[in-house]
Amino acid sequence: MPRPILATIHLGALRHNLAVARQRAQGARVWAVVKANAYGHGIARVFDALRGADGFALLDLAEAELLRKLGWRGPILLLEGVFEPRDLEPCSRLGLWHAVHTDAQIDWLSQHKTQTPHHVFLLMNSGMNRLGFPAARYRTAWARLNALVQVDEIALMTHFSDADGPRGIDHQLATFEAAARDLPGERSLANSAALLRRGDEPRVHQDWVRPGIMLYGSSPDYPANGIAHWGLQPAMTLSTQVIAVQQLQAGDSVGYGSTFTADQPMTVGTVACGYADGYPRHGGTDTPVLVDGQRTRTLGRVSMDMLAVDLTGLPQAGVGSEVTLWGRAANGTLLPVEEVAAAAGTIGYEQLCALAQRVPVVVQE
Repeated sequence: MPRPILATIHLGALRHNLAVARQRAQGARVWAVVKANAYGHGIARVFDALRGADGFALLDLAEAELLRKLGWRGPILLLEGVFEPRDLEPCSRLGLWHAVHTDAQIDWLSQHKTQTPHHVFLLMNSGMNRLGFPAARYRTAWARLNALVQVDEIALMTHFSDADGPRGIDHQLATFEAAARDLPGERSLANSAALLRRGDEPRVHQDWVRPGIMLYGSSPDYPANGIAHWGLQPAMTLSTQVIAVQQLQAGDSVGYGSTFTADQPMTVGTVACGYADGYPRHGGTDTPVLVDGQRTRTLGRVSMDMLAVDLTGLPQAGVGSEVTLWGRAANGTLLPVEEVAAAAGTIGYEQLCALAQRVPVVVQE
């Protein structure tokens, strides 16, 4: 038999989470953000579940072309725009909308030969200081774009840096509203955190919202709120099996570097999953895991292909027992990916995107 590790993509959960986004959006249109190959889930795998969105947002031209091959005829938005002048040709050919965040991109558009004017999203740097025109130069950039025959519609966009935390979004909202107050065009502001926490406010949801991580069933503001609070369902389960059992005595250690030492007799299971599968090596002892749907913990360092779990107190567990690294166990018990990620000092976004190519993937309704 093949190695027992498996990632399961739950289409029903994706549809459910998209419905939550629509409800929070209060009638605004919804971009399904599928960058990073749909946050590690696979664009082709999630397409049928997310095609109820109004558009797809991503970064890569190849991923945009894949969506067209899958049959999507609606809007596709390149969130970082084009990276060189020749990228504008496939934008014209594929009918892509694209962000504009630098003067160079405006220059490239001014020299682009196309029979179909482009729909662009003018990005404001309202305080994140990553991409976009600062508020003081935003209207000048808009005027430059508006003068181009190569440009049809200009939508207005910004991105929130603190929507998931105590600082919130009000400071950036104020900056955006002041700089864009009387400019025409649709607006797109809210990411997952802003949509969940403030999406019922018209000034936040505006015309287009951009849910990403929430579509995949991970909470953007964990640990303040988990997926149960937001009514989300995990869209990926990473599962495997116990492949060996060891009996430890007090003083015995586990794994490379002997970072865990037993202080009493223990039962330890060896599990077919390691950092080469995308599991976080820096997780270490006490990262949560489910064995036969019951919560326990990892022990010691994660190896390339294996990790150890504590089976003490789980007398029914043994070789062949189901191990849920994150997602939904066979008995329905949930282990949100953000809990695993937090124990490893990272976030659910990174954990989902890190799923290795060698892990078999199945799609389940």
